[in-house]
Amino acid sequence: MADSHAKHHDYHLVNPSWWPVVGASSAFIMAVGAVTWMHGAPPYALVIGFGCVLYTMFMWWRDVIQEANTGDHTPVVALHLRYGMLLFIASEVMFFVAWFWAFFDASLFTNEAKMAARVLATGGLWPPKGMTVFDPFHLPLLNTMILLTSGTTVTWAHHALLNNDRKGLIWGLGLTILLGATFTGVQAYEYAHAMFGFSNANGGNIYGSTFFMATGFHGFHVLVGTIFLIICWLRARGGAFTPKQHFGFEAAAWYWHFVDVVWLFLFVCIYVWGNHGGAVPLE
Repeated sequence: MADSHAKHHDYHLVNPSWWPVVGASSAFIMAVGAVTWMHGAPPYALVIGFGCVLYTMFMWWRDVIQEANTGDHTPVVALHLRYGMLLFIASEVMFFVAWFWAFFDASLFTNEAKMAARVLATGGLWPPKGMTVFDPFHLPLLNTMILLTSGTTVTWAHHALLNNDRKGLIWGLGLTILLGATFTGVQAYEYAHAMFGFSNANGGNIYGSTFFMATGFHGFHVLVGTIFLIICWLRARGGAFTPKQHFGFEAAAWYWHFVDVVWLFLFVCIYVWGNHGGAVPLE
């Protein structure tokens, strides 16, 4: 019945689906499993729930792709899909605003009389006096160039798709994926050589907390974006996407550009501006 109605107007009435229920149940199992695992129980429920979430994502998005291939994604529907992706990215912006807020609150108010514990922990300086931090013009600058280059390659892939250049699309996506993986590798190396951390045994401090939460969540987004692009690359090799119908790729490209922009703010604010005061650069 839904399909017969969809043919007479620009909107798509989806068929009944179990995936929302399955997805919600899987997420609940995963959350309960995570809580019990943190309290010492075996992580069986966490693994099962996470596996079910991944399965739901795969099957649900498979159905969405099938809807697009059968012509259900009319121009109006495609426009609304774009609105949805833009709103999702806007929510991600606010997510990172919280981490920037935490960083600036810690770095700008290190010598407040009402915050005796913070003054004691930082020495009234930011980064804390004697803290060994990263030289922003070493690995962080290298990663900045890597990520900016990946933004150009994904744009190349997009323009190749618009011009029906399948080879350029696949090469552009492949290079973007390679650059994204390289960024993650460099960041992992950087983290492995950090002289500050969360635990008290490893010099836990407010600088390490704000640094790792902001840059770490960005690294997680890079990983998610890389997986997103890998799926697009596999679909492109299978003949998916046309110059007029390629929302899946467009959403991945938007997400990747968002990740690029966030990193620029992280590099300028946390690595460059934030490395003043009593810090000792880490070569």
